[in-house]
Amino acid sequence: MTLNGTPATVGRPATARIDWVDYAKGICIVMVVMMHSVLGVEAAAGQTGFMHALVAFAKPFRMPDFFLISGLFLSVVIDRDWRTYLDRKVVHFVYFYVLWVTIQFGFKAPGFAAESSWVHAGYLYLESFIEPFGTLWFIYLLPIFFVVTKLTRRIPPLAIFAVAAALESMHIATGWTAIDEFCSRFVYFFAGYWLAAYVFALSERARGNPAFAVVALLAWAIVNGALVEFGYSELPAISLALGLAGACAIIAVGTLLAHMRWLDFLRYCGEHSIVIYLAFFLPMAATRTALLKTGVIADIGTISLVVTAAGVAGALLIWRAALAARLNFLFERPHAFWIAPKKAGSVLQAAE
Repeated sequence: MTLNGTPATVGRPATARIDWVDYAKGICIVMVVMMHSVLGVEAAAGQTGFMHALVAFAKPFRMPDFFLISGLFLSVVIDRDWRTYLDRKVVHFVYFYVLWVTIQFGFKAPGFAAESSWVHAGYLYLESFIEPFGTLWFIYLLPIFFVVTKLTRRIPPLAIFAVAAALESMHIATGWTAIDEFCSRFVYFFAGYWLAAYVFALSERARGNPAFAVVALLAWAIVNGALVEFGYSELPAISLALGLAGACAIIAVGTLLAHMRWLDFLRYCGEHSIVIYLAFFLPMAATRTALLKTGVIADIGTISLVVTAAGVAGALLIWRAALAARLNFLFERPHAFWIAPKKAGSVLQAAE
């Protein structure tokens, strides 16, 4: 990274994957599934379990880290022509959003209609294109972040970061998900793009000095946990600091796991994070309903843990079944929906 703040291009082969990035993404996607699973089980059961504390601990950094990683490799593609850029960074996510919001809505529409009418259910479906539906708000926001970053790249990065940090600290709550989450999350996405060189340097330091990294991680965990426990984690400035610190912590953890080759399933989850994100809602909801109705497991925390595992594993099984049934369009954008030529062998690791 140059001294004037211009992001340096991340040096790596176009087809290479970086192991710690996949580990970090794997941790993030598992935490996302865990959050939805735990809160869903607890809401349905009317009580909390031991998993609630873990979800609360991860709240300050769960989504900040996901967005920061999504911005890491943007410098590789941001100079492309608008047609190619929009194809890779907008149309790609719009395709999956439209497809999967329709699939999710298909499962939920009968319930909506029973509560009101089919006309109202249709209205809710149309509304999902301006108000992100359910769990899909992340891929709704990503194209917006990509476009805003390219449009503002001639503005001094420090100025953009300062404005984004101020928006995050204001904790804006308009009631519109896209607006509120943009204000809360853009600073992390932009930090991933602007400070990518420093992120990779952090990973290298963790890999080169694992003992120091472990000590630093323990100190971070204590501070993060204490601030969450005493209710200070969402205060202005503190929330931003915890988001950035937590993102750095997950990057360090991912680096250490990659170095030791431990918990390889997390790397696999990271490689297929978009698959899990799109499909986990169905096995998660089905497992939650089955366990709560049958009562085969009494402990709410254990139910939440099983539902989390089912959400992750079930999404991957759905993906494999779709490929076996030649329903690739569920997880791979068909050629008809490309507006620019596809480059063979290209990998956009942070957000595929």
